[in-house]
Parts: sequence; C-alpha cells; structure tokens
Amino acid sequence: MAQNSLIYKVELSVSDMDRHYYETHKLTVAKHPSETDERLMVRLLAFALNAHEHLEMTKGLSTDDEPDIWQKSLSDEIDVWVALGLPSEKIIRQSCNKSARVVIYPYGGKTAEVWWDKVRSSTARFDKLEVVNLAEHDTAALAKLANRAMKLGVHIQDGDVMVSVNDSVVYLTPQTWKDAG
Repeated sequence: MAQNSLIYKVELSVSDMDRHYYETHKLTVAKHPSETDERLMVRLLAFALNAHEHLEMTKGLSTDDEPDIWQKSLSDEIDVWVALGLPSEKIIRQSCNKSARVVIYPYGGKTAEVWWDKVRSSTARFDKLEVVNLAEHDTAALAKLANRAMKLGVHIQDGDVMVSVNDSVVYLTPQTWKDAG
C-alpha cells in the first residue's frame, strides 16, 4: 500500500533586504513520502530566496516535467523555474528552454560538488541559468527545524540568510556557483 503525503502548514515570513521584498506567505506543502525533512526545508528556503507574489510550489517529485517551484506570468509562461538537487544535463537544457530564468539549488556536500564538476562546462552556454549551492551542514541544520505546523522566518541581507523556527535559528550563506547573465 502506498504511503500518503504528509501535509505541512507553513507561515513563511520573508524579509529580503537585498531585493526589498517583505511578505508573509501561508503555504500548505505536501511532503512526498520519499522526501526527507532536509529536502522539504531546502524547498521552503528556495521559495523564500525567490519569493514573489506569483511564486508557487508545484507537484515536484510527483512529476518529471515540472520544477519544484515556479513563477508563471499572467499569460501562463514560466518566468522562473526553481529546481532542487542534482538534475541531469538534459533536464537543465529542457528547463532553460521552457523558462526565462532557471535557478538550481544543489545540496548534499561532496555529491553536489562532483555533480557540478560534471555539468559545469555543458551549462556555461545557458545565460539564464543560476546555480546556488547550499552547504551540507546548513541543510542538515535546517532539517532539524522541520515540523508539521511552522512559523518560519527567513531574513536575507547581503547574501547571508537567517532562518528561524520558534527559538531555533540557522545561519547560512548560499554559494553562487553560476550566476545568470
């Protein structure tokens, strides 16, 4: 018998001083049975780092032709494609063809570094691609904050990020491996 997704209720307050974006998002997030707490929290962090009034979670792990998060225009074109993990060169190419901007958040320490060494040269031609690594110790610390009903605060300033849930705080600095442009 297949397991059901767990539902997480998240009140995400984003204070992004770098982009001058200050908003609270009430999210209902389905955690796929194969998704870890670490991946869930990385997904929420990626949402905060790209927060916009039209940004939304997708079916994610349930479907191959959608990113984890996207922002669509009013004419239903994909403006921002946000993917987590270590997508193949083929998936990167396809996502760059479908969207005006693509952001990939690899995580997993050495595994992510090996992946990047493998795909770096083949992705150089994609001007709209951004790759932002999240350190393994940071994502592991984020995973410990996960709970089914969260008031999550994300504060961003000068590229540094502070994530808080209740009295617990994690500080991290995402590392840009490839900048769009």
